[in-house]
Amino acid sequence: MAIVTGSCRFGLWYVHVTWQDNLVYRVRFAREGLDGPVPGEILRYCAGRPADLSSLESVATEGESTSTKIYRAVRAIPCGETATYGEIARIVGTVPRVVGSAMARNPTPIVVPCHRVVAKTGLGGFSPDLEIKEALLDMERHVCLDAAHQEMRGINR
Repeated sequence: MAIVTGSCRFGLWYVHVTWQDNLVYRVRFAREGLDGPVPGEILRYCAGRPADLSSLESVATEGESTSTKIYRAVRAIPCGETATYGEIARIVGTVPRVVGSAMARNPTPIVVPCHRVVAKTGLGGFSPDLEIKEALLDMERHVCLDAAHQEMRGINR
């Protein structure tokens, strides 16, 4: 399969995805959509349904640089939860400012869920709009909480 680009809706925004097979090269938020396919897990996620984004790989996690270690640590944050820039920095052995810089350069948000990284005193930043971060976290809290309750009741077994 060739590298393709497509988009899907997330609220008032479009999520543009450039990908091939299960490897995601780029994710960005935009006000206008693009024709083309999007991986099924991202479609489910953006529709507010349970999705297994761990089935997708990100170019951001390839290699052994400090940034790639940060991105792998961020991928380990469970859906519906957050970690601070400082917590991620301690895991990787760096400082919070380096984590923030890596989050600002993350080529594959959602796949590497940088929205789950927050400041110790608030949300921190998110590009292109902090409202997207708030909406993603709110959606995840509901989706993951519902999935956890269903799992406890044996519905997903």
